[in-house]
Amino acid sequence: MMPSQSPPIETAPKGVEITDLCTVPRHRIWIELAIPLPWLALSWWLYAGPLWPLGAGASFMFFLCCLRLNHEAIHGNLGAPRWADHAVMHGLSALMLGSNHADAFCHLAHHRDTMGAHDHEGHCARMTLTEVLRYGPRFPLELNRAAWAAGPRWRRRVAGDWLMVGVFALLVAASGAGFLWLHLTAMALGQCLAAFFAVWITHQGTEGTSLAGRSQRGPLAFLAYHMFYHRGHHLFPRVPVSRLPELARRLDAQVPGYAAARKPVLRALDRL
Repeated sequence: MMPSQSPPIETAPKGVEITDLCTVPRHRIWIELAIPLPWLALSWWLYAGPLWPLGAGASFMFFLCCLRLNHEAIHGNLGAPRWADHAVMHGLSALMLGSNHADAFCHLAHHRDTMGAHDHEGHCARMTLTEVLRYGPRFPLELNRAAWAAGPRWRRRVAGDWLMVGVFALLVAASGAGFLWLHLTAMALGQCLAAFFAVWITHQGTEGTSLAGRSQRGPLAFLAYHMFYHRGHHLFPRVPVSRLPELARRLDAQVPGYAAARKPVLRALDRL
C-alpha cells in the first residue's frame, strides 16, 4: 500500500485585489525603520539601571520588531531601492548578532518550497515543542551553512553581515559598557529561540492540511506587530506586513472556506 501524500500547499486565490495594498507610501520606510528603536532604547536604559532584568522583555520586543523590519527588506516591501534593503539587512545583522542575509536566502527558499525538501527554515515546524527548543541553537548555524553553499553572491552577503557583527562586537568590547554586553547576550538568546517563535509557532500543526501557515486575529496579532498574519503573507508575500490585517479581511470575505479553515496561533486570544 502506497503511503498517503500530503495535499499541496495552498496558493494565492484568484480574484483578490491587492494592488492598492502593495503600494508603499514614501514615508512608510521611515516608520518601519523607527519601529524597533523605542524598544532598543528602553532595553538599554533598563540594562543600565537597577531594573536591568526587565530589559530582557524589551530586548525580546526589539528582536521581534527587527524580524519584522528584516522581513520587509527581504521581500522588498519597504518601498526602498534594493540596495537600501540590503543595507538594512546588514545593519540589523550587527544589532541582532546574526546574518540576516542567511535568513533571507532561507526565507525565500521557504516560500518557494514551503515545508518541502528544500525548506531549510520551515522543517523545524514538524518538531515537538521540546524538540524545537533543543534544536534552537543549531537553527541559525544551519541557515548560515545553507546560504554559504548557495554561491559567491550569497557568500559575499553573509560575509558582509558577519563583518558588521564583528565590528559591533569590537565596539561593545572597547566601550566596556555593561548594558551593551547584556544586549549582546539577549540577542544571542534571541537567535537560539528564533526557530521557535519565528517559524514553529506559525507553522506547527499545519503539515498535511494544505494551509500555508497559521493566522491570528485579535490582541495577540496586534502585540506581535502583525507578524502572526502568516497565512496571508505566504499567499501574497508582496503585501507589506502593515497591510496584512486588511488582506486578512478581504480573504475572509471573498474566498469561500478561507475563514473556516484558518488555524490561529493561540485560539484563546483569537478575535477577542
